[in-house]
Amino acid sequence: MLNLFGRKSDKEMEKKEMLIVEAPEPVDCLCDFTFNFHWQHKGEKLDPTWKVPHNDLTFGDLVDHLKSGGDVRIDGDAGHRLSSSMGVDLKYFGGNGNDIPVGDVYVEGDVDTRMGISIARGNIYVKGKVKEPMGNLVEVKTDFKGYKKYRSITDIMHQGLKGDKLLNCHLNGNKLLINDNTVKDTVGARLDQDAEIIFNGNVDLSTGILMRRGLVRINGHAGKNSGALLNGGTLIIDGNTDDFTAIDMIKGNLIVNGNAGKFLAANKKNGMILAKEGRPIPPADEKPLNNEDRSLLLSHGLNPNGFKKFQ
Repeated sequence: MLNLFGRKSDKEMEKKEMLIVEAPEPVDCLCDFTFNFHWQHKGEKLDPTWKVPHNDLTFGDLVDHLKSGGDVRIDGDAGHRLSSSMGVDLKYFGGNGNDIPVGDVYVEGDVDTRMGISIARGNIYVKGKVKEPMGNLVEVKTDFKGYKKYRSITDIMHQGLKGDKLLNCHLNGNKLLINDNTVKDTVGARLDQDAEIIFNGNVDLSTGILMRRGLVRINGHAGKNSGALLNGGTLIIDGNTDDFTAIDMIKGNLIVNGNAGKFLAANKKNGMILAKEGRPIPPADEKPLNNEDRSLLLSHGLNPNGFKKFQ
C-alpha cells in the first residue's frame, strides 16, 4: 500500500511503500530486528515466521520491508520493544553486523517501554505518548504535523543531523550533549565513531552496549548490563551502576565513579574496568592501580583516589 498521509513530495510517495499494521491491542516487538533476542530462545518466544496478531503480515515481513527502505505504519498502540536494533544488519541472521539504511516507523497511538533499544538507523514517528525508559533515541523537530519524531543517537553521531533540529539536546562538532530529562536504555549502542555522547541524568539498561569507538559519559547512575559487550572506546558512569556491569566485555575502558554492583565483569574477555566498588565474578579480581590507570582517570577529570582496578 502506498503511504497516502503526507510524505514530503509526490516523488517520495512513488518510491516508498508502506505496510499497514492493524493494532486493536498493543503487540510487543513489532519491527524488532532481533525478534526478541532470537539467539537466546531459538524461536520459542518469537520467530520471524509468526503472524502479527490481527494481521496477515509476519514479524519478519515488517523487518524485511524496513530493510528494503519501505515504511511501516502501526494503526493503534505499540507494545514493548518497538524497533529494537532497527537499522542493524545482524550477524546472527547472516548479516555483517554494520548499520544499514532502513525505512521509518509511524505509530498512530502510544508506545510502551523500551522503544528503540540499540537502534542504529531509521526514524520513529509517534502520535501518542512514549513510556520510559525508551531506547537509544532523542527527539528532533518533526517534519510531519501531529507526530513526534525520534532518531537514533548513534545514527546522529555516524550520519550527522541531515537537516534535523535537536530538541533539548545540542550537537557541537562530534560532541552531543543530551539534556532531555528522559530515562533511556542502550545510550550510545554500537557507537563506532571518534565522537562524544554526554548524557545528564540517570539511565537504565545496557549503556554503551557493543560500542567500538568514542566516548559515552553518563552524569548520573546507570542500570544493569552497563558496558555489556563493550568492544572499544570509553564508557564513563559518573555514579553507580546496577548488577552485571561489563558482562561479556571484549575490550575498551569502563569507568564507574561509584559502585559497579554485583556480578561485575562476568565472562569478560579483555579491557579495563576502573571503579570505586564492585563485586567481580572470578577470574576477574581486584588489582592495584598503576600510573597508566591514574593518567586515564585524570584525563577524564576524575580523582584516582578511591578507585580500584578489576581484571
